[in-house]
Amino acid sequence: MQHKSIQALSLPLIFVVIYGSGFVGAKLGLLYSEPFTFLAMRFALAGVLLVAAAFLMDAVWPRRWGWLLLSGLLMQGVFSAGVFYALWLGMKPAVSALIIALQPLLVAVLAGPFLGEQVSRQRWVGLVIGVLGVALVVADGLAVEGITLTNLSWALVSLVGLAAGQLVQKKHCAQMNLFSGGAIQVLATLPLLLILGWMFETGDIVWHTDLALAVFWMGVGVSIGALSVLYIMLRNTQATQVASVFYGVPVVAALMAWPMFDEIPTLMDWLGFSIVAVGILVANSDLSQRLALYLKLFKRRYE
Repeated sequence: MQHKSIQALSLPLIFVVIYGSGFVGAKLGLLYSEPFTFLAMRFALAGVLLVAAAFLMDAVWPRRWGWLLLSGLLMQGVFSAGVFYALWLGMKPAVSALIIALQPLLVAVLAGPFLGEQVSRQRWVGLVIGVLGVALVVADGLAVEGITLTNLSWALVSLVGLAAGQLVQKKHCAQMNLFSGGAIQVLATLPLLLILGWMFETGDIVWHTDLALAVFWMGVGVSIGALSVLYIMLRNTQATQVASVFYGVPVVAALMAWPMFDEIPTLMDWLGFSIVAVGILVANSDLSQRLALYLKLFKRRYE
C-alpha cells in the first residue's frame, strides 16, 4: 500500500517537473534556431536513442503501426509544432499556457463519447479550479496586443492535437512498449516538421552550446523521460485524471524560469500555484487520499 501511494504521487510530480522544464528549454533553444528546425533536431535525437534502446532491450516491435503513428503525430508533432510556432509568431508564453491549460477540460468533454469514461462532478469542479489557478499564474502576461488570428490558430491547433493524441493513446496504444512504440511515435513527427520547416523557415541555425543543451534536454529529458511517464500514467489511470496533471506544467515552468531567467513569481503567482494544487487534488480524489495516507505514514515514521 505504501509503495503504491508513493508511486501514485511520484509519477505526476516527475512528469510535471520534467515536462514543465521543456518550456524553459524551448525558450533557450529558440534563441538559436527556428521552431520547426529545433523540433526536428529534438525528435530525431529522441528517435535514434529510442530505436537503439529498443534493440538493446530486445523490445517487441508492433505489427501494426497505424494508431501509434497517429498518436505520436498528434500528441507530439501537432502539439509541439503549434505551440512553438505560436510563440515564434509573437504570442506571449502566458497566453499560450492558458490556452493549453484548457486541454484537461477538452479531454473531459471528449472522454465520455470516445472512451466511455464517466467524469464525476467532483472532477469537473477540480478541473475548473485548475483553470482558474493557471489563469492567475499567467495573468500578468495576458496582453491582447500579442494575439493575432494567425498565432491564435496555431495555438488552438496545438491544443486539439494534445487532447486528441492523448485520447488516441489511451484507447489504442496504452499497452505499447515504451521503447519500440515510443520510437515509432517520435519518428512519426519528422515528416510533418520537415515539411513545415521547408514551407515557413530559412533553415538557419546559430550553433551554440546552449542550443546543444536545449536539444539534448528536450530530446532526452522531455521526449523520452517525461513522455514515458505520461504513457505509464495513461496505461493505469483514466484519461481525464491524467489530463488534470497538465495544470501543474505551467506552474513548474514559471518556477523554473525564476533562477534561469530571473523571472520572480509575484504574490498573485503564488496564489495561483496554490489554487492549481487544490484543483489537481480535487479532480483526483484518490490522489488526495493517497497524499493524506503518505503524510500519515511519514508522520508516524518520524514521531
